[in-house]
Amino acid sequence: MNDSSLRQRLEELREEIRAHNYRYYVLNEPTISDEAYDSLMAELRSLEAAHPEWITPDSPTQRVGAPPSEKFPKVRHPAPILSLANAFGEAELRAWFDRICKLDSRAARASFVVEPKIDGLTVVLHYRNGIFVQGATRGDGEVGEDITANLRTVRAIPLRIPLHAAKRNQEERADAVPPAYLVVRGEVFLSKKDFEALNRHRIENGEKPYQNPRNTAAGSLRQLNPQVTASRPLRILVYQIVAHEGGEIPTTQWGTLAYLRSLGFPVSEDVRRFERFEEVVRYAVGWREVRETLPYEADGLVIKIDDLALAADLGVTGKDPRGAMAFKYPAQEVTTRLHEIRVNVGRTGALTPYAVLEPVNIGGVMVERATLHNFDFIAEKDIREGDVVRVKRAGEVIPYVIGPVIEARSGAERPYKPPTRCPSCGQPVERAAGEVAWYCVNAACPAQLVRNVEHFVSRGAMDIEGLGEKIVAQLIEAKLIEDAADLYFLTKDSLLSLEGFAEKKAENLLRAIEESKTRPLHRLITALGIRGVGEAVAADLARVYGSLEALRAASFESLQEVEGIGPNVARSIVDWFAQPRNQALLEKLTLAGVRGESPDSSETSDAPLAGKTFVLTGTLEGFTRQEAKAFIQAHGGKVAGSVSKKTNYLVAGENPGSKLAKARALGVEIINEARLRALAREESSS
Repeated sequence: MNDSSLRQRLEELREEIRAHNYRYYVLNEPTISDEAYDSLMAELRSLEAAHPEWITPDSPTQRVGAPPSEKFPKVRHPAPILSLANAFGEAELRAWFDRICKLDSRAARASFVVEPKIDGLTVVLHYRNGIFVQGATRGDGEVGEDITANLRTVRAIPLRIPLHAAKRNQEERADAVPPAYLVVRGEVFLSKKDFEALNRHRIENGEKPYQNPRNTAAGSLRQLNPQVTASRPLRILVYQIVAHEGGEIPTTQWGTLAYLRSLGFPVSEDVRRFERFEEVVRYAVGWREVRETLPYEADGLVIKIDDLALAADLGVTGKDPRGAMAFKYPAQEVTTRLHEIRVNVGRTGALTPYAVLEPVNIGGVMVERATLHNFDFIAEKDIREGDVVRVKRAGEVIPYVIGPVIEARSGAERPYKPPTRCPSCGQPVERAAGEVAWYCVNAACPAQLVRNVEHFVSRGAMDIEGLGEKIVAQLIEAKLIEDAADLYFLTKDSLLSLEGFAEKKAENLLRAIEESKTRPLHRLITALGIRGVGEAVAADLARVYGSLEALRAASFESLQEVEGIGPNVARSIVDWFAQPRNQALLEKLTLAGVRGESPDSSETSDAPLAGKTFVLTGTLEGFTRQEAKAFIQAHGGKVAGSVSKKTNYLVAGENPGSKLAKARALGVEIINEARLRALAREESSS
């Protein structure tokens, strides 16, 4: 590409980024994801780095955010409200450290403070003689919008400092005195819990739900009527002193956070200080799991040199301070095109819509399919085929569509109508009163049979190795099985009639099927596929009833006496055993010798961890999460997903999440992996 083409591309990038800045910072209506925006900025920076003579003062790389809105009076900040350069991955983080070490040798010996990078709206708060007098948005970093009246409604913002807050640690000063003039910087946001509650309320009132917490928080602060802002559950965390007059302020970032907390400002509890850079790297790389446990949205970490004088001496490049870096993780939320809405038929007959997407990278994984939850969700969000949609993937969760980007519509999008007939068998679908899901009630529906058998043979159920989706479909298509029990009556000759089967493959599959007959009772209960009965509930049922016959005879009332089972699950269990088709399945399983090995109650009660409930958090050195769960259960203990008053022990590994704070608050005993092994008497038996 010649210089003329490069120059043209550079101008196109600048115009596109300016437009996105305006939509994001002023209108609060972005049409692309953060990842896509970062990609555009990275391309522009690369072009300008190769041709520094093309850099102009109004280039987006030389500015922060966008011009302030005309709706509010302007506020000039007492010091630049800088942005941060981004590091994507360990290599870029190390490259930043190498650069600052070359600029100043003191950086090699520096300590660091690491803070969550909260996905909210930056605000600047002014105090005179301890009284809140003005608040502004960041704007372009030099000039922001005066939103004082709105910020006064945010209850977490102190209107007078210092507050008489309790001293939380030795570094905090209970007698802290604020300077005569103090300007601080913070992030206003909505917690995940508050955002979900806000959307539930809007849906109940027939209003459209909001798209995401960040835009909702930003829009709330830019309301012309402060009463609207006051109705939103906004929060704030403060992390920087921008300017001050009089008084003494700390010279380190860690001290600054403690000082701000002592004045009564909300400060993140999820901050860490490290003496060495290698500790920072290990923490940052392993923080992904912690990120999912935070009560607010965070797209990464902010890594700062603790010594504020050293950080200042390092200076800035463009609008980014050299003494800090944003360590960002692969995007969990992106935008892409929804080409088509299709419907999957589950093993219970439930019809579940899903989106066929323009392939997009989310968190390092190429995604082409995403769930749409249910048909009511599609209607509430007004999701149409052809829409640009927001898609999210958190941790290992299946990607799901958040909603459409209305502003990106061209008019060619097609409204969606749910099917009236099952896409697999063509029979009419029904919707039970009070339920969201639509169901195909045809018990002979081929799609349901495939899903039922797949569930029956899965690893958490009967764990029949070699029986994948393709072979299950082959068996059903060849009419060799009509339900899961028929698997135990297959013969070598019948398998050899299928394409792809030879002697060895047939023998291996039959051997795996035969071995599954000895699976424990809780695995068989899981395999039956009763609605609401997963592995944990199945284990409780096996422990209480001891046999499939006893469970089959259990009443609706007695089932509800089992811990964790409410009326809905109890009713689904009773209804499942009452169906003639399921009774026939059980008879065939009994005839085949599949009864489920009953747990020995005497062994269970004598087990070292019997009667104890454990919760796991963080990364364990000698166990994966599944291995730790299996270890506890093998020694008679129970594993729960969340901390409660009934929890006996929290097993905490490296980088524990919010469960640790909750355990401390409830007085739950916190143990490490070594203590867990000791409790299970592994050391004495080895």
